[in-house]
Amino acid sequence: MWFSKSQQEALKELNVDPVAGLSGEEAKARLEKYGENKLKGKPKKSLISLFFSQLKDMLIYVLLGAVVITIAIGEYVDAVIILLVIILNAVIGVVQEYKAEKAIEALQKMTAPKSLVRRDGEIEEISSEQIVPGDIVIIDAGRYIPADLRLIQSVNLQIEESALTGESVPTSKDANDVHTDPKTPIGDKSNMAFMSTLATYGRGEGVVVGTAMETEIGKIAKILDEDNDEMTPLQRRLDELGRILGFIAIGICALIFAIALFQKRDLFEMFLTAISLAVAAIPEGLAAIVAIVLALGVTRMSKINAIVKKLPAVETLGSVNIICSDKTGTLTQNKMTVVKYYTLNNLKHVPAAGTGFEASKDEAELIKSFVLCSDATYENGQGTGDPTEIALVVLGDKYDLSKKDLNSRHKRLGENPFDSDRKLMSTLNAEEDGYRVHTKGALDNILKISANALVDGKVVPLTEEMKSSYLKAAEEMSDDALRVLGAAFKDTDRIIAPEEMEKDLTVIGFVGMIDPPRMEVKDSIKDAKQAGITPVMITGDHRNTAVAIAKELGIADSIDQSLTGAEIDELSDEEFSKKINDYRVFARVSPEHKVKIVKAYKSQGNIVSMTGDGVNDAPSLKYADIGVAMGITGTDVSKGASDMILTDDNFTTIVHAIEEGRNIYNNIKKSVIFLLSCNLGEVITVFASILFFWPVPLLPTQILWINLITDSLPAIALGIDPGDKDVMKKKPRNPKESFFAYGAGVRAVIGGVLIGILTLAAFYFGLTEYGYSLGSKNIPEEVLTYARTMSFVVLAGTQLFYSLSMRNSTKSILRIGLFSNMYLIGAIIVGFILQFGVISIPFLANAFSVHNLSLRDWGLVILFALVPLIVNEIIKMFMRGDKME
Repeated sequence: MWFSKSQQEALKELNVDPVAGLSGEEAKARLEKYGENKLKGKPKKSLISLFFSQLKDMLIYVLLGAVVITIAIGEYVDAVIILLVIILNAVIGVVQEYKAEKAIEALQKMTAPKSLVRRDGEIEEISSEQIVPGDIVIIDAGRYIPADLRLIQSVNLQIEESALTGESVPTSKDANDVHTDPKTPIGDKSNMAFMSTLATYGRGEGVVVGTAMETEIGKIAKILDEDNDEMTPLQRRLDELGRILGFIAIGICALIFAIALFQKRDLFEMFLTAISLAVAAIPEGLAAIVAIVLALGVTRMSKINAIVKKLPAVETLGSVNIICSDKTGTLTQNKMTVVKYYTLNNLKHVPAAGTGFEASKDEAELIKSFVLCSDATYENGQGTGDPTEIALVVLGDKYDLSKKDLNSRHKRLGENPFDSDRKLMSTLNAEEDGYRVHTKGALDNILKISANALVDGKVVPLTEEMKSSYLKAAEEMSDDALRVLGAAFKDTDRIIAPEEMEKDLTVIGFVGMIDPPRMEVKDSIKDAKQAGITPVMITGDHRNTAVAIAKELGIADSIDQSLTGAEIDELSDEEFSKKINDYRVFARVSPEHKVKIVKAYKSQGNIVSMTGDGVNDAPSLKYADIGVAMGITGTDVSKGASDMILTDDNFTTIVHAIEEGRNIYNNIKKSVIFLLSCNLGEVITVFASILFFWPVPLLPTQILWINLITDSLPAIALGIDPGDKDVMKKKPRNPKESFFAYGAGVRAVIGGVLIGILTLAAFYFGLTEYGYSLGSKNIPEEVLTYARTMSFVVLAGTQLFYSLSMRNSTKSILRIGLFSNMYLIGAIIVGFILQFGVISIPFLANAFSVHNLSLRDWGLVILFALVPLIVNEIIKMFMRGDKME
């Protein structure tokens, strides 16, 4: 814990002389001992290993088993078709994964390329990778810190650490500070400088105490490097479904052979029939259809400014019930803004936008002093310099007191720069008839060095009563989490030395500034709450500031709903997990705390989304069920660790993405239930024929055609069904909820039974046309071909029409609009065209053992095919208890 050691103790422990630095030989020896100062990552997966990892799925195992069996019985066409399905599914997964997991590479890019070090008594510039523990690093404004340092010298040093701590204001550093508390948060370690942060002001020197993976940013890299490949709710459901279907297929085959032995039927014939049933039980296209629907969902999400990197993340969004959001840059604008100013007994609010506002004489003097006593610039919407000073220059622009104009009229002739002891900065500027000192800084310090006050344009003696008025107003601003900055002036007839500037000043007033919340976020939080989603703020900022923003946005109601990082450390993991749901704001937290918070929420059965933009957010983005990075302000590291990137940095987009995710899950569920209804119909058809000694109405090739072509098209169309407008008025889906919840299983069984009965009825009708019945012996092959054609086309037709009824579980197709999903209408038309082609084109008819049907037969087929649709719509009507929808 270097922050708890003095400079001398740190230098002694690292065995280095600060004046001479390390010798070249010693640096070389340490480089061999500690290695290069660069972050290490896991070896990248090859495309081949990525491809094979996609095959680790129960449904895929069952399909591979089907390939082996179909090859064994000589059905090579079937084997090729199933293999193509498996390959398509794997390729879609590989393409998505190959784009992802760039976090460590991005971290490596962030390390500074060159650094100034003292070696052998000379200052030299070396590659940051060559830096070793014990090196003396020279820091000046504009340089990135190349490693973790214990500061040994600092002069007005300020370092911007928002990527690591989440704070938007640069941190003042003091090499002489010593922190004895071992739990001191990163943001409060004023005697340390950390790798990949940026020095914005002043200068300093530090001794390297940690390089590469031993730095704070290295700890983040280690967390990102850990495997955390948890299955999403959808993957778990599909895996579970795959296992069930696999066991059903095996069970059916065993049952068939048992029946065959009991009935003393031909075992080879029964083996082929068992294959038919196994093929019928497994929806071969399911894996590919889910991948396609998710891929199409990704395309839809990109149109609402959300780029999804991992396909299953689309569906996971639908179950999110906790949104953990970083404050700085996500809920707030990540730019300090003056929102109030105060002159004696006169508090004013600053307009959020616009220029040309009028100010009283005292107010104009206050703004003028702030603008002249700053080194920042702001032109064409772009600022340079300290964020606090940029905010003051922007304030001047709003009241037509531009920095450029004031500087040209009041040339700066001297200054007393800011330092962390005085907490003041002063400039000496030319006036028309002399000179004026402008001072800004901590209000209590300004009041100590002031003798007068500006009141209604006149300089009057500063009384104790006035002081208490200023301090009371400042305290009220501080309670609202505003950062208070005071201003004063002094007129002089000569150019004075810096040490004379800050005496007998005239206090003008002060401003209150804050990193303001994004305007649109409040409504989004309201929408999220209405949808049963709890927003939570996680920040490295101070508790009061965080709670004030949280209250304004509607995230929290009181300070009791907040917890600091130090308080988290005092709780055991078990205690923290039990209490986690009581809190809405977590302040002054480290990257490790963020991960702990996400894990605690997940341990309570929540599906957690974490949003952020800094390096400090990357580990929690990775551990969350959905990591959401900001596309504009986000670091490459946060983007690499996330599952989704917002291209507009808008919190509102998350809520829209959740709505899209819910609809996509509902659509996948429709597709799955539809496919299972269809497959159940096929199983009933084949199983009933075996049980009652009937000829088998469907051949394995015919079942495979329907599973992969005819019912796959409507399933994909259902997967891109227009969303339910009321989906965000419902609570998030329970991730443990089955595909068959809320009567979906019953609907699947009713649909499957109807499809199976109608297919058998069509087969029966086909036989009776030629004078045979289901129990007849020695039925000629051409009669069987005709009867199988009837059952084949009716099976396809019932499934195609039934898909219309699957669009909504309670609303009728007329209520939701028959033509509101033109993709589905197109899929049904194409399905019938393909069926017509299969039985009409000679070489296809031969391959599938079918032949053409007459116009009368087609009329009967359509009549049969409409029955499941009509029955399902009648059931919906009775479920609603009305006839109006």
